[in-house]
Amino acid sequence: MFEKEGQTGSPDEDAGALAVWQSMQPPLRRELGGAVFDSWLAALHPVASGDERLVFRVPSSFIRDWVATHYSDCILRHWNKVVQEGHPEANGSLVLKQRLFLETYAGADAKPSTAASFANGSAEDEESLQQQTTSRLNERFTFENFVEGKSNVMAYTAAKRVAEEERTNGSFNPLFLYGGVGLGKTHLMHAIAWETQRRFPQRKCIYLSAEKFMYQFVKALRFRDTIAFKEQFRKVDILMVDDIQFIAGKESTQEEFFHTFNALIDQNHQVVISADRSPSDLTGIEERIRSRLGGGLVADIHPTDYELRLGILHMKMDEAVYQQNAQKIPAEVLEFLARNIVSNVREMEGALKRVLAHANFSGRPVEITTVRDVLRDLLRANTRKTTIDEIQRQVAEHYHIKISDMLSARRTRSVAVPRQVAMYLAKELTTRSLPEIGRKFGGRDHTTVLHATRKIAQQRDRDGDLAEDLELLRRKLND
Repeated sequence: MFEKEGQTGSPDEDAGALAVWQSMQPPLRRELGGAVFDSWLAALHPVASGDERLVFRVPSSFIRDWVATHYSDCILRHWNKVVQEGHPEANGSLVLKQRLFLETYAGADAKPSTAASFANGSAEDEESLQQQTTSRLNERFTFENFVEGKSNVMAYTAAKRVAEEERTNGSFNPLFLYGGVGLGKTHLMHAIAWETQRRFPQRKCIYLSAEKFMYQFVKALRFRDTIAFKEQFRKVDILMVDDIQFIAGKESTQEEFFHTFNALIDQNHQVVISADRSPSDLTGIEERIRSRLGGGLVADIHPTDYELRLGILHMKMDEAVYQQNAQKIPAEVLEFLARNIVSNVREMEGALKRVLAHANFSGRPVEITTVRDVLRDLLRANTRKTTIDEIQRQVAEHYHIKISDMLSARRTRSVAVPRQVAMYLAKELTTRSLPEIGRKFGGRDHTTVLHATRKIAQQRDRDGDLAEDLELLRRKLND
């Protein structure tokens, strides 16, 4: 366990501790990755060990607290491994029960010898950050490859407006996109970057995750050059930060983000933010930030409906046939996937890739029975989330009727419509066959279920209230 201390003095540097630390850095890098190590652990400097105390110095309380919370067990494990393997300079340091301390320091003389600054180019300056941003953009995430539907039309339209207008539109600034995992938020942000670069190459555009923003901020603290950090973000024309919920509870990062955000908005530069929930629902984010995030256009990306999922699958299928010479999947199989893989688009695309891979390896035509076997785990997971019983409960509650009425022989409109809606949702959101669905609705046969689902599908396209009811119920069932 790490225990945190303030600055307590200058203990004599321990050569044995330094040697152990140097020996454990390569395996630490391999386990955590170079980016994590450079951002958080490279600044650690061992200064004392023994007597059940191991003391590291760190340049700021922010880094101290982050390392103590996230990497203490990992550091302890690697330290003890080196000592137990008999490092020649370990000096018999105690292991396993040893307590580790982190203390902050100040002053240029305490700066680690490997320290650098934004100014001399050893950390990312404005130009290199923009180059890295472009290299990280997914070439497939363009507006042309984004399938528009009822669930995302507002977000799609707003994103296109941001990318197509040379001057920032005040009513769209900031643009806040929110929705669940795999619904297209990141796709739209990448599309904004690509389209802006194509139309207005002189405009400076930076896209990064909130985690990357925090890493950049921590580097600036560690290298004692926050001025360069501020400048590299505040000179851009469009700043896009993905998954802003990541900085929840991180007060120092939120403080810097707030000032950067305000500076860009005040200069009429575009800001685009994404999150997994609306600004008002972001817990752990300061009220002043949530208020500013909600001050522009807030666009919700709803869970996909059946038609949108089917459209995405057809587009992905066409891409695979054209680019990879893949076997064309029958329409009924794509319809089966669209009905049954409903959690998010990313998972649905993964399911299609698995089916395509199986078709390529086996060389046989793809049938629904084969898909059921290949995707058994995914179908089981989606079925667990939505059962016919749950559908019946939600529909009965929505229409203010009893479940027993839905299962009865009553044919009054107040009961028949909810029953047909429930059958339609059961067919769309579960893997149950028509006869199985009929049995769950008072022993009705499959032709009754087929008639009900077709009727609701037809009415949905011309009845806005019914379409709204279906979307609301679908969202409740997918939560």
